[in-house]
Amino acid sequence: MSPRPQRRRTTRRLTVGAAALAAAVGITAAAPAGAEPAATSTAAHARHTGHGHGNGHGHGGGHASRTVDVQLLSFNDFHGNLEPPQGSAGTVEEQQADGSKKKIAAGGVEYLANALRTARKGHPYSVTAAAGDMVGASPLLSGLFHDEPTVEAMNKLGLDVTSVGNHEFDEGRAELTRLQKGGCHPTEGCYEKGKRFQGADFPYLAANVTDEKTGRPILKPYTVWKHKGVKIGFIGVTLEGTPDVVSANGVKGLKFHDEAETIDRYAKELDRQGVKSIVALIHEGGMPASTAYDYDCDSPGPGAGISGPIAEIAKKVTPKVDALVTGHTHQAYACTVPDPSGMPRTVTSAASFGKLYTDTTLTYDRRTKDIVRTSVKSATARNHVVHRAQPKAADMTALIQRWNKLAAPVADKPVGYITADIPGRGAATPESPLGDLISDAQLEATRAADKGGAQLALMNPGGIRSDLAYKASGSEGDGVVTYGEAFTVQPFTNLTQVVTLTGAQLLTALQQQVSGPNEASPKILQVSAGLTYTLDLTKTGAGRVAKDSVRLDGKPIDPAKTYRVAMNEFLAGGGDGFTAFKEGKDKYVGPSDLDALTAYLTAHSSAAAPLAPPKADRITVVK
Repeated sequence: MSPRPQRRRTTRRLTVGAAALAAAVGITAAAPAGAEPAATSTAAHARHTGHGHGNGHGHGGGHASRTVDVQLLSFNDFHGNLEPPQGSAGTVEEQQADGSKKKIAAGGVEYLANALRTARKGHPYSVTAAAGDMVGASPLLSGLFHDEPTVEAMNKLGLDVTSVGNHEFDEGRAELTRLQKGGCHPTEGCYEKGKRFQGADFPYLAANVTDEKTGRPILKPYTVWKHKGVKIGFIGVTLEGTPDVVSANGVKGLKFHDEAETIDRYAKELDRQGVKSIVALIHEGGMPASTAYDYDCDSPGPGAGISGPIAEIAKKVTPKVDALVTGHTHQAYACTVPDPSGMPRTVTSAASFGKLYTDTTLTYDRRTKDIVRTSVKSATARNHVVHRAQPKAADMTALIQRWNKLAAPVADKPVGYITADIPGRGAATPESPLGDLISDAQLEATRAADKGGAQLALMNPGGIRSDLAYKASGSEGDGVVTYGEAFTVQPFTNLTQVVTLTGAQLLTALQQQVSGPNEASPKILQVSAGLTYTLDLTKTGAGRVAKDSVRLDGKPIDPAKTYRVAMNEFLAGGGDGFTAFKEGKDKYVGPSDLDALTAYLTAHSSAAAPLAPPKADRITVVK
């Protein structure tokens, strides 16, 4: 086993409060499992310390000055996108003077690492944080190896701390623990001869995720960054609704708690320890008023350009917290939302896939040990594009090449041919061409009487992680779909299932797309050929789906009849708020969604007769 390289960690460090876990649940134990004492030796801090980007001076003179500017670099929802994302998933929109929006190609860890390293220059006090979903739903280059390549990349680019996201639970608690602590995969072993996976050099924070039996957080709830007398606490939480968007096995035995209440609890704990400067890393987000990354989120007033869950959380979280770094919705915003005392406070998100990073300036007062925030001043934050015109980070290029060599025999295999881009994740309409294709693939895989007898198929939009791009991603040639590209679209490899639903249950499920937990942010299911209906967005709630408009092969759905419906196991388990699907009976388990997709592409396309994008005309949308 090769020795682990050691990095110099002499100028700053991350520590974890000893009483943190116990304080959360009212236990008086001196040091809960997994927590580090506040002061330990350099060796004990080797896994959770900083990276030393400079030697300090503050506003005009380091320790001689009362205040010092701390640079907070942040990003979120990287999802293992080591290589530049393809298609619309790899672009950001920039607002132009004439009101139009310009698309800019962005993302890829080679460029992200270079951008962050460049941004740190001239900033002796710099810390890098993330707001979850660093891994999960990853392209094949990372996903094939259970995201070990991404953790390695995050170590190299200098990530100091991250909260967990919902996708960190895709493979369950044990796998998340392995990503943190290291060790080879329990069933697949070590991927490189003589090398053992070392785990994350940065702490994963999960303050609001506790063990059902013990009541204790499963990972550290917070950590403290220290550099030349400056101390900033980081509290990490994921969305309380994680069990609704992750398979049941992934969150088995865990409880997820209110984000704001949890942050407030640990902010008090940090305050008692003398840590007055606090940043919350929250894997929950909002919806901005514009899709342009550089729009003014504070026009016409503070925080006016953001809505959704994070806006409400930001208004509740204690004023002890000085900045909120958020994620989950894959949106870009840099807003100022007043805290409960009316003081301005930054709330930021850097889109996804490493296409943006946020640069926030926190002015630290050495006397009060707090971030300077007044009625007219808060931290200043701005999103920056990780453009691809900049140099690539050589160490990341080497990392990608090394893992690509291992993945190549699987990744480069052609599985289909297309005539043009087939938009999925990047589609601008509720129904996407790729969503139709995936639904058709699942129906075909389960239609035979001895394979489930499906009459229709439904696909959740969140399970479609990318587009199918016509342009070649490697040497395969334009229009060729490789296994690696198909994997990027369907990385979860959920098993397909076929269940019997009554017509009434099916209609209820379709209305759940736009009602209940999905009313504020509808989740429009993708439908297989033959199923049609009208989605009336001028109405509200369940009324947006008119029951009498739903037809299968031209015939109205009969509430009293039964139908065989194919879907992935996540939906069949009631995921994304579709509780009606849990009532399905006579379950048949078919192939994985990825196998269904690749089989469909192979059967319906060839180099001589490539597949054209579906028309996406099965759902009639009224606006």
